[in-house]
Amino acid sequence: MTKHDEYESPLAHRYASREIKRIFSPRERASTWRKLWLWLAEAEKELGLTQITDKALEGLRSNLVVSDEAFQVIAEEERIRRHDVMSHIFALEKDAPDAAGIIHIGATSCYVDALVTDNADLIFMRDALRLILPKIAKVIHNLSRFALKFKDLPTLAFTHYQAAQPISLGRRAAQWAQDLAMDLEDIEYVLASLRFRGAQGTTGSQASFMEIFHGDTAKIDRLNEILCEKAGFEACYDISTQTYTRKVDLRIANALSAFGASAIRVATDIRHLAHDKILDEPHEATQTGSSAMAFKSNPMRSERICSLGRKLSNISTNFSATFSSQWLERTLDDSAIRRIDIPEMFLLTDALLILLDDVTHGLVVFPAMIRSQLDEELPFMATENIIMKLVHAGVSRQEAHERIRVLSRETVETMKTNGTKNDLIARIEKDDFFKPIWDELDGMLDPKLFIGRSAEIVEKYCGSGGPLERKLETYKDYIDTTATATLAV
Repeated sequence: MTKHDEYESPLAHRYASREIKRIFSPRERASTWRKLWLWLAEAEKELGLTQITDKALEGLRSNLVVSDEAFQVIAEEERIRRHDVMSHIFALEKDAPDAAGIIHIGATSCYVDALVTDNADLIFMRDALRLILPKIAKVIHNLSRFALKFKDLPTLAFTHYQAAQPISLGRRAAQWAQDLAMDLEDIEYVLASLRFRGAQGTTGSQASFMEIFHGDTAKIDRLNEILCEKAGFEACYDISTQTYTRKVDLRIANALSAFGASAIRVATDIRHLAHDKILDEPHEATQTGSSAMAFKSNPMRSERICSLGRKLSNISTNFSATFSSQWLERTLDDSAIRRIDIPEMFLLTDALLILLDDVTHGLVVFPAMIRSQLDEELPFMATENIIMKLVHAGVSRQEAHERIRVLSRETVETMKTNGTKNDLIARIEKDDFFKPIWDELDGMLDPKLFIGRSAEIVEKYCGSGGPLERKLETYKDYIDTTATATLAV
């Protein structure tokens, strides 16, 4: 039997990066548990527990990375014990016999358990958040550059997916960048507010540690300070039960789900614009759009973003249900679903960022098609200005409005019925009523007259010294030195 004979998650196999998969790998999980046991033992020895010997600590330090042989022992023991943490303790005692008996002193499974429970989960989520934040910043940077490049290129806007007053293409991209910048802020916040659970005892009362340290509460506080220092956290949560509150998972999931919604929003716009042939995602020369229709060139990257984004944007529902259904100090119905959902929400985020980096770096613009689309609607956009010019020439506004209304409806009817181009201006040029402003008509059809302050808005937001540049400053080295992501498939 090979890997082709068993199910493998496409999320890991096809879409996510090696870096994110390593964080949530079985070996990283199991080895982090061993680090947590070591840190606990080191801290307890530092605080005076004499039964923890230097030899025992050396045994733990020498076996931090879980071997393939140890995984076999763990698997066999878990079949017998039905308890993953105890199976890992058994395997570690076998690898480090001098540490047998001192592993796990005063702790519950929630001190060490990784994808099932707590301190290791917090380490993994912190590391994963640190991995994805620069990637989000890079996508925002791509869009910022694109927005500045096309800040004054007029393009038709759409409200209700109907033609509306033009904006610039760069202004539209700046909106995408702003949405993602909000996600960046939210994810930065949940990372900054992340804390450690530490050593809190079986129900969060620290009673077992009161016994170990003979009621010396200062030592218990110092124990958690040492553990935070070793794990790289500022502090522990003030209140924990047998677990840290599952509200933490929900806060992170909400931030990542919101990013998933933003990804869909951007990719859906790109798909619509690709349909109109005014903008497209990058395509390789050998890329095949359809097995039947050889002429097709589909926006498959953006479609994949929408597909994966749909999964991510809805995953917070699971975390909400898990949080709200926890009973009292803890129930184990959080365990299996968190094993699946915590890694998956980060792998989904990572996969989306790979796609978004590729797409936003390689966007292709077709100015001639943009102008052609504009030309179909600009005569209608110009009618308000035409009315005002007529009023200035002494014509009744109500009469001008009615003449424009009639000609516009005739034009639309002809376009829809016969498939002809917009000839409203030609109709106006044949109607003597509009003779006072005939000479001004051409000047009223310059697309840049209709985009308002679009270029200025983009420059203020995306340009030098603007809010976006300041927001991305933290990630400048990563942005400057990291190559554009490439797709595996």
